[in-house]
Amino acid sequence: MKPTTLQISLAPSDYRLAEALLPHQVDAWRAQVEEILLTVDTHRSRGRFGEDWETGRNRILQLAHGIRGARVLEVDYSVEAQNRVSQAFFGGAPVPAKDCRGGPYYAYFFGLYSARHDWVLHCDADLFFGGRSPTWLAEAIEFYEGNTDVLFVAPHPGPPAPDAKLRQLQGKRRDVHLNPGYLFPEMSTRVFLFQRERFRQSVGALQPRPPAARARVLAYLDGNPPQELPEKLITEAMRRQGLCRIDFLGTMPGCWSLHPPYRCADFYAKLPVLVAQVEHGEIPADQLGDHDINDSLVDWSEARARMGQRRWWRRLAERVISRS
Repeated sequence: MKPTTLQISLAPSDYRLAEALLPHQVDAWRAQVEEILLTVDTHRSRGRFGEDWETGRNRILQLAHGIRGARVLEVDYSVEAQNRVSQAFFGGAPVPAKDCRGGPYYAYFFGLYSARHDWVLHCDADLFFGGRSPTWLAEAIEFYEGNTDVLFVAPHPGPPAPDAKLRQLQGKRRDVHLNPGYLFPEMSTRVFLFQRERFRQSVGALQPRPPAARARVLAYLDGNPPQELPEKLITEAMRRQGLCRIDFLGTMPGCWSLHPPYRCADFYAKLPVLVAQVEHGEIPADQLGDHDINDSLVDWSEARARMGQRRWWRRLAERVISRS
């Protein structure tokens, strides 16, 4: 087994999630990794990424420091640190602090750069892990080393369905050790395993750029920088080089991830129960094969209604009013 860092990205707005999920995430991987690195981004975002920031800042730091054996770093925005991160991933170009949605940008790369080991398993603060196979990481590294066209590896997207089909994602079926796996031509910053050296050699320096026109307008309305999402930059580089990612289950019980697409009162109220259901494999049939938590587990109606109220013309009105 190659020494690997588990790197988890946290922010003050994550504290309600992290109270239940951070111990769950660390427990899922502790026995397979040599380092647990928790990076906390205290550079405030705008919009939904900056919710409950003041309340959550001290709580998220206290929670992170309470994880046994973890190394905790606040994301360092000093000029010296930014230069080091830029040289590692952007060839010296300035690294944006946030993306066009107000989501993390520099913080992602700071976390990857700060890992002590060349192999890094990254996950966001909102990921659930089921199956919890004790051999998944070793299998992933073995597959990675034997397939030079693979840049990222991740757990199976969602609890596997009996027919091994995916409900939402469209990937090319590629079983690993006779268990379900799927190849994708794009990456996701939610969860991935990669080797930094292969990334540097195969992708080279990333180039920050603006997003499409609609995203630039929305970034303006929300007061965010007009910067494309890092995962899209990496996906473009992967496609140029003919690289891919694979999400696979691994030897049974395997390992799979689950992601909440929204936030709402019902979700937060059910968090402890959701963690227990995932850890014990008590998943309803309608959730099998779906990588996003769906209505079979959480009532998302409140979250959907709230999103509907954030349409672009309402945001424009808010922007005009705020400037008057």
